[in-house]
Amino acid sequence: MNAIEQIVEDAAQFLSGNTTYTEYKDQWQFLFESYVGGKAYKNAGHLTRYVNESPGEYTARLESTPLQNHCNSVISVYNGFLFRQAPNRQYGSIENLPELEDFLNDADMDGRSFNSFMKDVSTYSSIFGHAWIVVAKPDIGATTRGEEMEAGVRPYVSMLSPLTVLDWSWKRQPNGRYVLDYFKYIEEVNGDVVTCKEWSPDFIRTVVIDRDNDVVTEQFVEPNGLGKIPAVLAYSQRSIMRGIGISDIADIASAQKYIYNALSEIEQSIRLDSHPSLVVTPNTNVGVGAGALIHMDESMDPGLKPYVLDFQGASVEKILAAINQTVESIDKMANTGAVRATVSRTMSGVAMETEFQLLNARLSEKGDSLELAEEQVWKLWAEYMGYAWDGVVEYPDSFNLKDKGNDLELYLKASTAPHQTETYKKQLQKQIAQTVIMDELELSEIYNEIDEPMEQFVPHIMQNPTTGETRIANTEQEHLDLASRGYIHP
Repeated sequence: MNAIEQIVEDAAQFLSGNTTYTEYKDQWQFLFESYVGGKAYKNAGHLTRYVNESPGEYTARLESTPLQNHCNSVISVYNGFLFRQAPNRQYGSIENLPELEDFLNDADMDGRSFNSFMKDVSTYSSIFGHAWIVVAKPDIGATTRGEEMEAGVRPYVSMLSPLTVLDWSWKRQPNGRYVLDYFKYIEEVNGDVVTCKEWSPDFIRTVVIDRDNDVVTEQFVEPNGLGKIPAVLAYSQRSIMRGIGISDIADIASAQKYIYNALSEIEQSIRLDSHPSLVVTPNTNVGVGAGALIHMDESMDPGLKPYVLDFQGASVEKILAAINQTVESIDKMANTGAVRATVSRTMSGVAMETEFQLLNARLSEKGDSLELAEEQVWKLWAEYMGYAWDGVVEYPDSFNLKDKGNDLELYLKASTAPHQTETYKKQLQKQIAQTVIMDELELSEIYNEIDEPMEQFVPHIMQNPTTGETRIANTEQEHLDLASRGYIHP
């Protein structure tokens, strides 16, 4: 019985992942919850539960504890710089294909443009360390290109998080290149109905599973006309294990969890300090609120009188200091200390410049990884259309991460230096213009005006034609003043 004729009998086994997936699944889930935050983070139980804490008390503490989502903030900073400029793409032989424009505007058949799609790929690869991109083209049995165009058939892309990719394997070819020879992922989840796809170089199997009853309700197999598995790995950073990337927030998520629990301790400290615990006997009638009355039985032993437990926990100031130190460590790990709001006011100019350079290097590396992944996507897209990819994709290699305020302050101080030459002045004027002017055309015009040699004013005689009186104009302003009074240059 060959692979195409094989019948899936065990739905639970089909939904299971390989050993690598099983090993990393919990870590990936934690990273995803740390990025998403909100209800998903609260329900995941990342707030440490006290010993003997009742479910109601724990739920109340969950609702009153805020989350400082540094994972989301750091990734947003990265994407803000990476996609401030759209990547430069030259499409080569596929540039005039009508399907190309449609693909760029709706890359995933769900209304998402290709630029937005790649930004989401960057986000997911930052969260998990890598993300999968599948390039597919529906097979409707068309025999000509015209039939495909009439039916609106063209290649499209889908992004998969590592949590949905259950199994994969690599095979080394004789030339030394590794290629995927098996790929299985969850395509859709609709309530208890799960749709899975299984790819090999020869066939594509789609299986619909009723997860509630653990049975396969539908399956169909189609040939893989491409002859390869059209899945691309977009790394954030490569690890030593093939198919596994290094997350940008792996350590930041743990620090965020520490801050989350510390904020809960602050809330508890304030509550205990404002409302200390009162120790009474079971028969004592105690009121609530400030100034409440306590009714004791007259026959009660005086040694059993009510008393307040003195709170001796850590002070709020110490907890806040620990939180602030953790936030600083997050900025150091992410190289974002110079661009996240409050820290920039306390960093020296040299420290900020160093932080900018480290962040620039990290962003350049991420841009190179996205560039490599996108080139592989275009190769598959062109192959589906019957072309060989001969285009070029370029992501920015450098990012303008300078502090304009500090730069302008430096230039203004430099402009007051003694013994300035004309070349020195012109170069300084160009640096100031480059800092404040964003438009390239306007900046080019300003550069030309700066480089144009200034005409030297030549003193000359001005004469009043009526009286014959003559005056010498030594400056341009004197010339204009005399001309306004009727003097002319003979």
